[in-house]
Formats: sequence, C-alpha cells, structure tokens
Amino acid sequence: MAMVHTGGPDGVRLHVQRLGPGRAGPATPTAVLLHGLLTDSLAAYYFTVGPGLAAAGVDVVMYDQRGHGRSERPAHGYRLDAFVGDLERLLDRLGVHGPVHLVGNCFGGTVAFQYAVRHPERVAGLTLIESEPATPAWAAKLEKLLGYTATQLSEHEADALAWIDAHHGGHTARLAKSAARLVRTTTIAQDIPSSAVLGEGRIRSVRSPVLALYGAESDMAAQAPWLESLLPCGRTVVVPGHEHSVLVEVPALVLRHVLGWIGDPGGRRGLPPAAVFAEAEAAL
Repeated sequence: MAMVHTGGPDGVRLHVQRLGPGRAGPATPTAVLLHGLLTDSLAAYYFTVGPGLAAAGVDVVMYDQRGHGRSERPAHGYRLDAFVGDLERLLDRLGVHGPVHLVGNCFGGTVAFQYAVRHPERVAGLTLIESEPATPAWAAKLEKLLGYTATQLSEHEADALAWIDAHHGGHTARLAKSAARLVRTTTIAQDIPSSAVLGEGRIRSVRSPVLALYGAESDMAAQAPWLESLLPCGRTVVVPGHEHSVLVEVPALVLRHVLGWIGDPGGRRGLPPAAVFAEAEAAL
C-alpha cells in the first residue's frame, strides 16, 4: 500500500495498490484499474480481476479515486476533469510513461474514456465495464441519480441505512454509510453533473481500441450498438443473465475478456490461450 500525492493546486493524496507480475520488463503491459462511484473502491478489483491480471504477467495499478476508499476526501473539486487530472498526474508520479491499458468499471470507465480523449498517445487500449462516455445524456442521468441520493440521505439517511443493513447485510450498509458521508460533506453531487461532456464527434475521434462489457439485463446494454457504431476500433460484449454488477458476479469471464484485449487490442486474435487463462484464473 502507498499514499501518493498527485501534486498541483488541486492535488490529493491517493491510496494506491500495485500488483507486479514478478519480472517486469520493457515489454510488460501496464493496466490501470479505475473503480466506480460512491460505494466503490479499488477493493472491487483487488478481490476480482486484479490478482489474475498480475498472475498473467500484467503490471497492475489500482487506486482509490478522490473522495473514495482511503484516498483524501476534499470538500470540493469533483468534476470529471479533476478525476482525469488525478490519473494523469498519478501515472507521472509512478513513472509510468508508456501507453497503458485502462480498465474502468461504471464511472471509472467514464474517467478512462475522457483520459483517452485527452491523451490518446498514452492509451494502448480501453476496457469499459458497464460504462459509457460523458455525454449530455450521461450528465442528465447523473444529475438525477445524485440529486435523488442527496435528497434521500438528507431526509431519510437513518431509515435508508437500516433498510440496506436488513436487506443487503452489514458490509453493504457500511459502504452506503461511507457514500452518504461523501455526498453529505462534499460537492460531488453538484460537480459531476456539471462536468464538461463529449459530443459524438469527440467520441468518434478516439482511435484507441475500446472493449465495452455490459450485463444483458442492465439498462446500459441498450447503448452497446450505438457505442460500437461510433468507435472505429470498438467492440461490445453483452453478458446474458446479468445486470450492472458483472465485475463482481462473473469476474472470471471479465478477466478473460480483459486479458484478451490487453494481449490483442482490437480483438483480432480472439481470447487468450486456455493455459494463460487457467494460470490467471487460479489467482482469483
């Protein structure tokens, strides 16, 4: 575990975990794993695909995004550009200068996509898990979701947390309590919806290979054809029988697709050999 300060006037201290492949060399791929919003943290990867990627020979960087997990929680500064700036400066601080593979779950994928727009030369490939680019529709959806969350927590926090504890267990209730504190004590609910967004022209400009994974029962699966039509190097995979939580529900399947994309951005050769996947899966 390490705490890394990103520097700059809006810099924050980020909690970082790095899993090495053992013998890292110049040709070793680096994957940066970005988690989702409010209740999420780097633990979502540490207990799913992170160890498997490292076992397969990938240099894995995971970190808690600002305001989340063990990272610093400033009162202000939660527009999307701030999260992208954190990623940019963190890689500089870690001495990671070559193109990286970005893997983003939910909001983490939105951060990853925005980073690819800003720094195409630093991205070898993208894997978006139940995620989407920052568009006007995305901003409107986040405004509604975060606004509802803020209202519910301000008026019914105790009742909401008690219901979550009773129906989903103590661990989920603790995550919800942390999310409630984040929404209550910061401007995140106001900042994220007011972030700069992308038009279709900017989305089309992304030349990095993009793999997008969606649960078939998720609301987001409907946008798979739209996203694939915009991206010249894009491919989508829809997982039958699953909703939003595909990362934690079917980590072995997600790992196989991520490994395939890292080894072959663009998916020209298909999934990795069974022997490579078996070694990675054993680390799950």
